Amino acid sequence: MRPVDLARAVAVSQQAVRNYEEAGILPPATRLANGYRRYSELHLAALEAFVALVSAIGHGPAREIMVAFNMGETTRALEALDRAHAQLLVDRDAVRMLDDTLGHVHQDPPPSIRYCSLSAGELARRLGVTTTALRGWERAGVLSPMRDKSGHRRYGRQDVHDAELAHLLRRANYRLDQIAAVIRETRAAGGSAEAHRAVRAWAQRINQNSRSLLTASAALSAYLTHQESQR
Repeated sequence: MRPVDLARAVAVSQQAVRNYEEAGILPPATRLANGYRRYSELHLAALEAFVALVSAIGHGPAREIMVAFNMGETTRALEALDRAHAQLLVDRDAVRMLDDTLGHVHQDPPPSIRYCSLSAGELARRLGVTTTALRGWERAGVLSPMRDKSGHRRYGRQDVHDAELAHLLRRANYRLDQIAAVIRETRAAGGSAEAHRAVRAWAQRINQNSRSLLTASAALSAYLTHQESQR
């Protein structure tokens, strides 16, 4: 098929098809005597898999997976796919923990954060962010840690709760000023309604992402079947 045919099949531009081939996302096209590209069902399967992966996990991880498979680096490709599944589990655990925490805002906190007193580095490692990010959250009013006698930041139980919630909302593309407003509400008596809505909306988004990744995995499997049949 011609570049225009492949592009139309998945609703992308011809330039995008050429870019994907140059990036290694698609296998090399056959060249005719006049230099024109010709694509096959193999290329269509690759493009469908890539588009589905982008919808599920974003352009960067999708590119990594496709390039690795096309280079014959199966282990690297599967590890990248495993990381995407693992991240969804991490997000689900965070949602459950936060929803439970918000449901007991006036009661004892969950055991996992009941007796916390963490340094900036410890909290950053717990969340998988940088200490620079934590300082940015502090400037935005999201966090307000105490200082020890040496002037170092210490994050107590409430700070860890706030940081967990902030991290989740950042992954849901909330702005820092929006997150700060949610945090203020959760700190106020009876003010967790907005936070509940945000967390539950993210739980629904995780389900959507899981379904998208399932669809993408099926498309990727179909591509690999095409690929193996031509060896």
